Amino acid sequence: MKYIGEYAELRIDRFTSVGAYLEDDEGFEVLLPNKYLTDNLEVDQTIRVYIYNDSEDRPVATTETPMVELNDFAFLKVKAVSNFGAFLDWGLEKDLLVPFKEQTAKMVEDGVYLIHLYRDEQTNRLVGSARINRFLEDEITDLAQGDEVDIFVAEVTDLGRKVIVNNKYSGLIFKDRLVRPLRNGERTTAYVEFVREDGKLDISLVPIGLEKFDEFSETVLSYLKENNGTITVTDKSSPDLIRSELGMSKKSFKKAVGNLYKNKKIKLTNTTIELV
Repeated sequence: MKYIGEYAELRIDRFTSVGAYLEDDEGFEVLLPNKYLTDNLEVDQTIRVYIYNDSEDRPVATTETPMVELNDFAFLKVKAVSNFGAFLDWGLEKDLLVPFKEQTAKMVEDGVYLIHLYRDEQTNRLVGSARINRFLEDEITDLAQGDEVDIFVAEVTDLGRKVIVNNKYSGLIFKDRLVRPLRNGERTTAYVEFVREDGKLDISLVPIGLEKFDEFSETVLSYLKENNGTITVTDKSSPDLIRSELGMSKKSFKKAVGNLYKNKKIKLTNTTIELV
């Protein structure tokens, strides 16, 4: 049935004891219960409502706004757990069901979980799923390094922050790329740093080429500029020479050089490091 899980602009056809019946131009009809009616509403007036299924699986309209939209992602809190699955608070009178088969681990009351809202094609019911990966594409054909993207901030991992890119790809912001704190569920703009062959994306919070380097990388950059863009101190140099020239360990120097090379700030030869 159309409109389930969607907003619609519908005309008020008539008022009854249980609420107002709304219609579209094709004869679709749905009830807006009394609790959502206001004194300024009139017959033939057009209003915007959200449509979903009530507790008896009948279409019903509401003027409330859900916390997650159809085919989108959100962190939601579990209100109760039953034999059918977990019921999550998503801002509407009827809670959102996440069946056990759509859970990656057993959900518990008061727990907060990342879910995807979809419409079941067979039952036409709105369902929540914690199996996020099956709603993400693994072939990236429309993005390249440097592209600006929209991200949804997901869970923390040992490597950094998982993100959902443009609502359809899996991405990761590595720990050393987290230039500011991120909140679960935050939506912001970011940039593609690298497109991986496995269909995942490395993401940067700042435009590519404008990264803020760490202390050691900045030191190497300054040293290069002071020496007309070319130095003979390389990763093959002795630890003592590196420490005397740049004031850092050989390990820190090699990491800084690798960082600058990765970001195309320098080029390497057998005997020199040169500023690009």
